[in-house]
Amino acid sequence: MKGILGRKVGMTQVFTKDGKLIPVTVVACDENVVMQVKTVEKDGYNAIQLGVFEKKKASANKAEIGHAQKANTTPKRFLKEIRDVDATYNVGDKVGVDVFSVGEIVDVTGTSKGKGTQGVIKKWNQSRGPMGHGSHYHRGPGSLGTMLPKRVLKGKKLPGHMGVETVTIQNLEIVEVNNVDNYILISGNIPGAKNSLVYIKSAVKNSRKENAKELITYEEETVVDEVVENPTNETVEDEIENNVEENVEQEETKEENPEKDPETNN
Repeated sequence: MKGILGRKVGMTQVFTKDGKLIPVTVVACDENVVMQVKTVEKDGYNAIQLGVFEKKKASANKAEIGHAQKANTTPKRFLKEIRDVDATYNVGDKVGVDVFSVGEIVDVTGTSKGKGTQGVIKKWNQSRGPMGHGSHYHRGPGSLGTMLPKRVLKGKKLPGHMGVETVTIQNLEIVEVNNVDNYILISGNIPGAKNSLVYIKSAVKNSRKENAKELITYEEETVVDEVVENPTNETVEDEIENNVEENVEQEETKEENPEKDPETNN
């Protein structure tokens, strides 16, 4: 098992060299710091605790500051524990996007968008009643069941709060891993709003083989002006002096041999 914490940036699309368009989600992953290492001897299980995104020292309490000082880092805003990690880590180590490779299948966990209070049609996908012919039942919850219990049975689908739940989307493919800008492109959509925290981990139910796709890269061309070499190795000042001398000679020749005026010439 391996994982990393990141922030959902948004969605875009990329093209492969085969001509396929893939919708992807951009996840910005700053360096995750190993805040704590748990072992079977001391804690009863093997796990590491990752921290990401700095937190203002004024907003952190003494316990958070002391916990971060053990890892020689600043207090972190988000902490997440990962059990049964494949590699061996020490407190203070950094985990980057290179922990994953292109073509790997992962599960992404996030908090879904909040929808507020919603009715049974939007929340539970129930059907509405007839909208005409004198009907007084349109978008209501409908019958609550038999009269005998004289109470609402547990689990009854009624209007209520929707969203803000922990959602995991499984078996998503990693399309690109950028070590320079520290981001990961994941195929498809992932739960959560923009700038929300997401947790990327190895797929639990994956049975597909890794199939890395080659993406089209775009490079900006730099236009270089042509350099014209001067074969005589003359500088600009020499050229100006030569032009001045030529103009002086032309004026002198005009004074010595003035042209005749065609009107006065008989």
